[in-house]
Amino acid sequence: MSRYLLAALLALTMVPGLRAQDAGAASITPADIARRVGILADDSMGGRFTPSPELDRAAAYIAAEFRRLGLTPAGDGTAFVQRYPLGRLVPDTVGTTIRLGAGPAIRRDAVHVSGRYTTAPVTGPVVLLTGIVAPKRPLALAGKIVIAAVPTEGTGQPDPRARRLLRALAEAQPAAVLIPVDSPDEVWTAVVRQQFRTGVGPVWQTDSAASQVQVRDRAIGAFLRTAGVDLAAARRSLGPAVVRPLGVEATVASPALILDAARAPNVAGLLRGSDPAVRDEIVVVSAHMDHLGVTGRGSCRAVGADSICNGADDNASGTASVLELAEAFAAVTPRPRRSILFLTVSGEERGLWGSDYFTAHSPVPIARMVADLNLDMVGRNWPDTIAVIGREQSDLGATLDRVAAAHPELDMQVVGDLWPQEHFYDRSDHYNFARRGVPILFFFNGTHAEYHRPSDEPAKIDAEKQARLTRLIYYLTREIADRPS
Repeated sequence: MSRYLLAALLALTMVPGLRAQDAGAASITPADIARRVGILADDSMGGRFTPSPELDRAAAYIAAEFRRLGLTPAGDGTAFVQRYPLGRLVPDTVGTTIRLGAGPAIRRDAVHVSGRYTTAPVTGPVVLLTGIVAPKRPLALAGKIVIAAVPTEGTGQPDPRARRLLRALAEAQPAAVLIPVDSPDEVWTAVVRQQFRTGVGPVWQTDSAASQVQVRDRAIGAFLRTAGVDLAAARRSLGPAVVRPLGVEATVASPALILDAARAPNVAGLLRGSDPAVRDEIVVVSAHMDHLGVTGRGSCRAVGADSICNGADDNASGTASVLELAEAFAAVTPRPRRSILFLTVSGEERGLWGSDYFTAHSPVPIARMVADLNLDMVGRNWPDTIAVIGREQSDLGATLDRVAAAHPELDMQVVGDLWPQEHFYDRSDHYNFARRGVPILFFFNGTHAEYHRPSDEPAKIDAEKQARLTRLIYYLTREIADRPS
């Protein structure tokens, strides 16, 4: 007799009130886990890079499964797939315009280098900032146009010693920051060219820091002289930051262009709850479906002749479990009282793109989400242990402990974050839910020798272990969805 069957029999005879495994949990099998991981991490999926046709193929498979299970589409309109915009966000050098007081417009000699782009011109009083030492208290610069006369190094670019001050300045929420530079032509050309080398990325995100625009001395020098500013002398100040009003207003526009536009998928299906009183409250079960792609298209590094990063554990495993959980809950009656949103996102490997977009543009109100259970790498390492990160931040941790204790037949020990120095908490998609106020649990088996390598293949998944873990998450999800409050 296997130790798992023996544990199940002992559980049924020794734990008062414990029910036998229900039909939903029973439907989660190692064979189904292995089959789904095999589909998602097959060579034909090309490593599921964001964006890529292979990732779209994986999303189509997941959407078809959600449709087959009778879930309600929770993507764009009546679709299961939600698409988010990607592209190269680069400065519009023609549209970048600075007008200081009554002076002429500055255009070609200005380029946006960091911070948020301005979708419309901003206007404010002009102040001069000198010095190089960031103050301990925040600078009172909200709404100002700041000319930061920081030292420049031999190339004409801002001295690295000024970086901390420039960061503090951008976070002080001025309307814009202008940085005079005495860059020679070849350096200026290289700076402008660098701004156009940005890879494809999210174009909906707005940087919280103010726009910083470099302006060549030859363009801003006349204005500063009229305002009584000796720019060379101002740059020599290496002490604490000093702010001086210049008594005029300025208008700055630093718009952006979107090049190489593309779109990437998330897939979301909703199982509506059975209780009208709480069915508008939602438990989210999430995983990322993307990986590193192939050598030459994506960040996968070939090992020998193998140039495909299949991402079986990272994260076909979590995606397979989300599909198994959707199938389990779709088959049981009565359904849970609260609704359950089954979500697979993309772009995790490139900066949590998909979950950031979904939580910012969710088809279901994020205020209604009572929990996010995120699965990322759940098919390897210890056969009887799972790390669950974030369990101390809400009562979800205690709920999980109670559920695990009630199901010893699963032989699954729950531990906390074993690697705090690795900062895994903000490296997977639950983070975007947590920072918007949704309680989370992050299920994670840790990394291994195949992490982010072509050798992370389906044959190495411990499907038996993953099936038991997925059953545990099934019982936990049911507990959260049915609890009184």
